[in-house]
Amino acid sequence: MKRIFDPIHHFIELEDEETALLDTRPMQRLRRLRQLGLAYLVFPAAEHSRFSHALGALAMGERVFESLRSHDGPFADERDYRRQRRLLRVSLLLHDVGHGPFSHACEAVLGIRHEARTRAILALDEMRERLEALEVEPRDVLALVTGDPAPRNAVLKELVSGPNLDADRMDYLQRDAYFTGVAGGRYDVDQLVGSLRAFDVNGSAVLGVDGRGLVSLESFVLARYMMFATVYFHHTTRMFERVLQEALRDIWPDPRELHPIEAFLDWDDARVFEALRRNAAPAATALRERRKLFGLAAEFNAEHDLSAYDACLEALSERFGDDVWADDQQQLVHRLPLIREGDAATVPVLTQAGIVDATRASDLIAKLAGPAYWRKLFVRSDRVDVAEARRICREISATSRG
Repeated sequence: MKRIFDPIHHFIELEDEETALLDTRPMQRLRRLRQLGLAYLVFPAAEHSRFSHALGALAMGERVFESLRSHDGPFADERDYRRQRRLLRVSLLLHDVGHGPFSHACEAVLGIRHEARTRAILALDEMRERLEALEVEPRDVLALVTGDPAPRNAVLKELVSGPNLDADRMDYLQRDAYFTGVAGGRYDVDQLVGSLRAFDVNGSAVLGVDGRGLVSLESFVLARYMMFATVYFHHTTRMFERVLQEALRDIWPDPRELHPIEAFLDWDDARVFEALRRNAAPAATALRERRKLFGLAAEFNAEHDLSAYDACLEALSERFGDDVWADDQQQLVHRLPLIREGDAATVPVLTQAGIVDATRASDLIAKLAGPAYWRKLFVRSDRVDVAEARRICREISATSRG
């Protein structure tokens, strides 16, 4: 048994075979990938890695799994419990293994999502050997991480990569809030974990919340909203991510060269910046020296009505042409960490009236639900008077809301 100390979960215990999985090249590479990408340019302490987050996701998954077990979770017998627990822990360790340098900025340039990289990584001999030692099938891990093939256990899928109550999100909200110092990103994790249940809904086991934990679910909802508003969609972070994509296209002129998984694994955050160090292009220089190539003209955060945004974009484009950049981040229900899929409930909540959808159980959640649009307008600060662009947007917004 190996014990690793973590500032969020304190001691995290790993079995020898799990430790051997951590020692693989793809897993060790996660130490050199920042969890929050370029957010450290805004929040200087946000240097934590995807490696530490993988351990944290395992720790959260373990807590939830033990809580479900103590409340008669969906396990046929002790052997079934041990098998599901082992699969859950391994899948959470591996859930981010396919990410590239600076994550989503990298995906936008290379055109391959990290889930597809995960499939290729698990096919490597080194990974297959470590999974075999753990008695875990790669296809079962892929089912929980990517949903392809279809998972056999809906509760495990929700805990690994579900849209609502996954251990991934439960850890990164705590971790990101800790390292950015954003107090609003914290939630009542103890109460939420203790309130999670596996409910039988239409003959299937579904992860939900006991009614006594509804307030903790509300705190979880608000924490997600606060982190999006404060950290994930911070205008400076978004601006530098746009600049980074331009820089990555310079150092990767032919994305196909990184299609082979071995070539892809050779890249991490450090290698990207080493390549940028020798690059004299404006984007590379801006990243090295934290120069702002774009100035913020206006923000439209969690808006439902886009009329003011559209009017501002039209006015700026007419005035400044191609020197305007519209950061169009439509996040369906991303102000809320509960996502409705078809006619299925977001999160089932056990109330005195029976099992109901979270939006019916909580007025707060109901009011936050629905599509939200996170959009920002930038102008090139070296070619446009940023103050004038802001004045134009301010006048349009005042008229629109007047």
